[in-house]
Amino acid sequence: IKKTANKVRSKLKAIEQSIEQEEGLNRSSADLRIRKTQHSTLSRKFVEVMTEYNATQSKYRDRCKDRIQRQLEITGRTTTNEELEDMLESGKLAIFTDDIKMDSQMTKQALNEIETRHNEIIKLETSIRELHDMFVDMAMLVESQGEMIDRIEYNVEHSVDYVERAVSDTKKAVKYQSKARRVIPAQVGLTLGKNFGDIQGWLTPGRGHGACRP
Repeated sequence: IKKTANKVRSKLKAIEQSIEQEEGLNRSSADLRIRKTQHSTLSRKFVEVMTEYNATQSKYRDRCKDRIQRQLEITGRTTTNEELEDMLESGKLAIFTDDIKMDSQMTKQALNEIETRHNEIIKLETSIRELHDMFVDMAMLVESQGEMIDRIEYNVEHSVDYVERAVSDTKKAVKYQSKARRVIPAQVGLTLGKNFGDIQGWLTPGRGHGACRP
């Protein structure tokens, strides 16, 4: 996950730098606007995926902790959540296991389970720390893009409204204005064509640079 996330982040950074260079040259084109929209949308999606991944890691950590607590109870050792958290943060599993007598197979299995879950928690926490800086960096970028993305989404929604209105007008024209059959469809066709063009201006990938649909 970390390797893939870093690759995605690097590509998004490269796109961002390319856009900034073109803006620095005062270039303004439909292609550049499309790329900015795509970059903003992909950045937001990336942060959403990483947020979900982080939440999944946290949930799994809680399950591992609950499992450790249950296994400690099997060995006769009762712990509070605070004590268990202290042990996990310190990484000193022996605090709770050194004085447990290995007097049965069940106790041995419980201790093995405790050690396994503890190691998994250590790996999870390491992964969370390693991804933290990258996550914060991308989250700040998306936050700065929020206003622009909201404006783009507003324009797209309004384009869709125009299309729906044009379709409604078409139905009315067919029903109530049969005498103008040859004229009205042509007018409505122009309206639909214009508004679909507006939508595609936001959603269709730019040609020649292989960008993804936002």
